[in-house]
Amino acid sequence: MKRMLLFLPTLLMLSFSTAYEPLSKKEKDFATKFLKDTEQAVFDAVKGLNEAQLKFKAAPDKWSVEDCVKHIAMSEKGLWTMVEGALKLPPNPEKRSEIKMTDEQLIKGVEDRTNKAQAPEALKPENIPFKSTQEALDSFLESREKLIKFVNESNEDMRNHVAAMPMGTLDAYQLILLISSHTNRHTQQLNEVKADPNFPKK
Repeated sequence: MKRMLLFLPTLLMLSFSTAYEPLSKKEKDFATKFLKDTEQAVFDAVKGLNEAQLKFKAAPDKWSVEDCVKHIAMSEKGLWTMVEGALKLPPNPEKRSEIKMTDEQLIKGVEDRTNKAQAPEALKPENIPFKSTQEALDSFLESREKLIKFVNESNEDMRNHVAAMPMGTLDAYQLILLISSHTNRHTQQLNEVKADPNFPKK
């Protein structure tokens, strides 16, 4: 009995370390760089564009550069809310077995624009309240900087907060990777608009 009591603190420490695992430095560094790179790509893509270029559509049912930026900015708010929601719930590591995608598979799948998807009604440009590209960019920058700060400073157990999403079950860290991947996906779309032969010249 005495030996068991001596062993108990060690057992409890092992149990705690298994149940709670803050992000590693490698994970934080990767997510931070990914967030910063995809943020910069948006600003680089719209730099110097005039109003006609921002609003150009290759066809009536296609998105403009401004539409893409508005969608990116509004999605940033919605996806961040999902991260916060997942982290407010109790850790549920038992759900990790339901995650079917690695981080790499998630990023590749979201960024691949051959996989077509329809934006939810609330995230379609005509339903987004931003009045201009600049207003959307300001919102995007504010949201992204908050997210980068959160990733750098948080000690949340993101891997053990698991949530069911429309595209599959993901942990909170993967939701952050989803945000960057989604930004990249629509930056590609934005650059496709600019590559259209009828895109206005300066």
